[in-house]
Amino acid sequence: MSKWSLIYEGFEPGKEDLREALCTLGNGYFATRGAAAEAEADNTHYPGTYLAGGYNRLKTEIAGRVIENEDLVNLPNWLPLTFRIDDGEWFDLKSVEILSYRQELDIKNGLLLRNVRFRDEKKRLVTMQNRRLVHMGNYHYAAQETTLIAENWSGRIEVRSALDGRVINAGVERYKELNAKHLEPLDTEKLDEETIYLEVRTSQSRTKIAQSAATRILKKGRSLPLKRTTVRESGYIAQHFTLEIAEGESVTIEKIVALFTSSDRGISECGLSAREALKQVGSFANLLESHVLAWKDLWRHFELKFESNKNSKGDRTPRILHLHIFHLLQTTSLHTKDLDVGVPSRGWHGEAYRGHIFWDELYIFPLLNYRIPAITKSLLMYRYRRLDAARKLARDTGHQGAMYPWQSGSSGREESQQLHLNPRSGRWLPDNSHLQRHINAAIAYNLWQYYQVTGDKEFLSFYGAEMLFELARFWASASTYNAEAGRYEILGVMGPDEYHDAYPDSTKPGLNNNAYTNIMAVWVLSRALELFEILDEVICRGLCEKIKIGEDEKRLWREITRKMKVPFHDDGIISQFEGYEHLHEFDWQAHRERYGDIQRLDRILEAEDDTPNRYKASKQADVLMLFYLFSSEELQEIFEGLGYPFEYETIPKNIEYYNSRTSHGSTLSRVVHAWVLTRSDRARSWKFFLEALESDVNDIQGGTTPEGIHLGAMAGAVDILDRAYTGLTVRNDVLWFNPVLPEEVGRLHLHIRFRGHSLEVDITGKKLQIRALACAGRPVKIGFIDRVFELKMGKDLDFELSS
Repeated sequence: MSKWSLIYEGFEPGKEDLREALCTLGNGYFATRGAAAEAEADNTHYPGTYLAGGYNRLKTEIAGRVIENEDLVNLPNWLPLTFRIDDGEWFDLKSVEILSYRQELDIKNGLLLRNVRFRDEKKRLVTMQNRRLVHMGNYHYAAQETTLIAENWSGRIEVRSALDGRVINAGVERYKELNAKHLEPLDTEKLDEETIYLEVRTSQSRTKIAQSAATRILKKGRSLPLKRTTVRESGYIAQHFTLEIAEGESVTIEKIVALFTSSDRGISECGLSAREALKQVGSFANLLESHVLAWKDLWRHFELKFESNKNSKGDRTPRILHLHIFHLLQTTSLHTKDLDVGVPSRGWHGEAYRGHIFWDELYIFPLLNYRIPAITKSLLMYRYRRLDAARKLARDTGHQGAMYPWQSGSSGREESQQLHLNPRSGRWLPDNSHLQRHINAAIAYNLWQYYQVTGDKEFLSFYGAEMLFELARFWASASTYNAEAGRYEILGVMGPDEYHDAYPDSTKPGLNNNAYTNIMAVWVLSRALELFEILDEVICRGLCEKIKIGEDEKRLWREITRKMKVPFHDDGIISQFEGYEHLHEFDWQAHRERYGDIQRLDRILEAEDDTPNRYKASKQADVLMLFYLFSSEELQEIFEGLGYPFEYETIPKNIEYYNSRTSHGSTLSRVVHAWVLTRSDRARSWKFFLEALESDVNDIQGGTTPEGIHLGAMAGAVDILDRAYTGLTVRNDVLWFNPVLPEEVGRLHLHIRFRGHSLEVDITGKKLQIRALACAGRPVKIGFIDRVFELKMGKDLDFELSS
């Protein structure tokens, strides 16, 4: 298996759902799961096509309450393409003798390939070869090609090619009790002898989706003029046609599809565009050529060349790294720049988390910032366009400024579910995850990091600063002064660790003084104050007038950055939240012996009529997030500014304490643990990195990946190589490097962009080389360990590395 191919040998029905998620093809505008063209949704397969930002709301009465959920909608299935021989049964892999089966995801070229050789009940031997693409160049197109070879028989083949809008959302088992029919049929039409048309509309958001499909039959490269029969049902249209095939002959079926919606820009009407699009597209071969070129250009920016040391395992690590970057680019591509979308935690690959946007941007944006930051900018604009919704949410909860929701979808309202199902106990439980106010620190951090890498002062001046000021205003209003302690506090929230949403035996959700949340609030307020030194005076004055920031408010912000409470216990351990030290220690060994996999300890304990709120047991990194986002120098400055000690032992002591109390029930957790151990324990860091890398490929959570990949974990794992092991960061307009490669890494080669300049970075265990590719521009400031150098365009900098 090469570094650029994900290959499956043999058909395994029990693993098809995972393969379909991992073999999803997309282009940032829409994505289609890797289900076979002949497959229908059942216990084995789940064909799904999803539009970036394609949401719809439905209400359901459940557990005595009427709740409304906004879902990423499963669009009409454009895949259906199947056949039968001599009026027999339609092709089904489960009803034939499979002689060979090979499915390959060609990561480099964005293709899904499948070769099947089978014998049917009449001993006829057939070879079937499939190729599929979702076009990365023109995002409205997709195509598939199937070749059938009659090895030892002659006869008649009937082909059926369809567009199916009767689909529902049924990709997540625990959502099955919720209403799932999002599409209303509008129109079906035969456009010409080759082309059919389907139009549907989402029931609440009223988005029209128009698809056209042209199907051609070729023998020896020539199109066959065949008589076709059209079949129509409500929300469904198909073409049937028959042809004769002789022993040893092959026939190729091409199906090219155009997809448009009423949300598209630059069109008059989506139905008109879908009807016209296929008249000018050409053949599958034409589309394939331009599609491969588009991927080639993307890989110029994003390929990360990884070489293992000789004693390490072959191609697996670089293959999975390529796969992770591939799925990032299928979710957030250059086409994202033209769309009003965020980046969903599970990609556009399935229906998990209903396609909502969380805080995973924190793990995803760094790869984009250093490659094509214009994509990051467009994703930040998704947040800016929902600033008024965030202001409303803040007002509705008694706060000032802007408070973004934990889960966001179409409009920016809070989309977090009110109830969630524990599949172990079968009980519907209150969901308090909306109390994760730290999303408002993550957004501020993301826009600040974008500015640091790009120096895009225009974005900061006209969009970012207004967001940051309003986020600072929210954190100030969320802070309560405790006169007795002489400290500000943030009460009634959740941290990143979702095991803890309340105090034991409390009927009121929320925790007080989550350390991560409090420190992040201080950081946001500090950056908001720093803006007054960065922005032009006229910009500052205009913003202060627009959102009414006065000197009293700025004084309050400064005071909070000096007086925020941070809880501690046990001689220098930063308490995850106030009162953490009073919780019980958890018996990890007993539960591992009883259950084996205890990543979802919350579900296990709830089924036992217990709760993780009683224990020092975390789902994922919480306090350790501070060491993930900030250097020791940055944290020392924050802690000392608050009047708290921050010693050399603080970081390693806290890492050890919380590492032994974490179940890693989130795929993001291992990313953080790998990062924070980078310099103190490279062997353990590498172990966590490999585990993070395997999260989706091996579905380590036992069934979650088939519902949608974990994009934050995918991008975060790549980012460990990209930034953690290279020491890549930006401080004071300088691009700093301080590599610490694990012994398993022989060589890293990166292509990055920094403030408009393209740099090639090559790192081995002994040498760091940075080359500035030729362009018109001023020299780049490069920092290495503790010295700053100027790198002129077209020149190199070489540094020797100590072991």
